[in-house]
Amino acid sequence: QVQLVESGGGLVQPGGSLRLSCATSGFTGDYHAIAWFRQAPEKEREGVSCIISSGDSRNYADSVKGRFTISRDHATNTVNLIMNSLKPEDTGVYYCAADESRFYYTDCIDREYKYWGQGTPVTVST
Repeated sequence: QVQLVESGGGLVQPGGSLRLSCATSGFTGDYHAIAWFRQAPEKEREGVSCIISSGDSRNYADSVKGRFTISRDHATNTVNLIMNSLKPEDTGVYYCAADESRFYYTDCIDREYKYWGQGTPVTVST
């Protein structure tokens, strides 16, 4: 059973930075996709970024390109999301998601994922 545990959320001022981490375990094969989603109050959930295990290809939502970076630490089976230049509209609960289907990086932020973490809240405010 795939398990995902997020950490790193919190309160930050506009322009600040945060690093979210997703500790993963339980994958049965070498191929999987891991994504970060977020959901703001009274808004639909949206894909933020994703990374594919094969070659570490990655993708980003237009709203975070140039500010967020997703990366994988193979030694610790952790996927990190480094968020810079944070804006109030980045506020929300951030979820780590994973799936062992053969997603491609070009649309991995738009796919439905089987496994989800519990979420970690991010608040960008003065």
